[in-house]
This record gives sequence, C-alpha cells and structure tokens, in this order.
Amino acid sequence: MELDARVITAHREACERGDAGYIDPLTGLFVMTEVYLVNRERCCNRGCRHCPYPKDK
Repeated sequence: MELDARVITAHREACERGDAGYIDPLTGLFVMTEVYLVNRERCCNRGCRHCPYPKDK
C-alpha cells in the first residue's frame, strides 16, 4: 500500500513529537503512530497502518 505524501508527512511529524497518533489528512480519522505501536510491545492483528510488527503468515 503506497501512502499519500500528506499522510507520510503527518505520521513523521507526529512521531518526531512522540505523539500516539495523528489525524489522517485524507479521512479525518485518528491513526496510531509507529511510536505508539512499538511501545505496546505486541501486535493487535487489526491491520494498523503503521504496524511495526511482521505480518502474520
């Protein structure tokens, strides 16, 4: 899945601030950042956009 440049920028900026998430500039929905997901220390298997964990096979 290729992400829109606005989404990439919003995610990067939120991660730099250490935010748990950001508002998706395309949909207006809250999206969790990779920083937040790493700190959870496990995958929830819900297909999070920025999931840092390997995909289930």
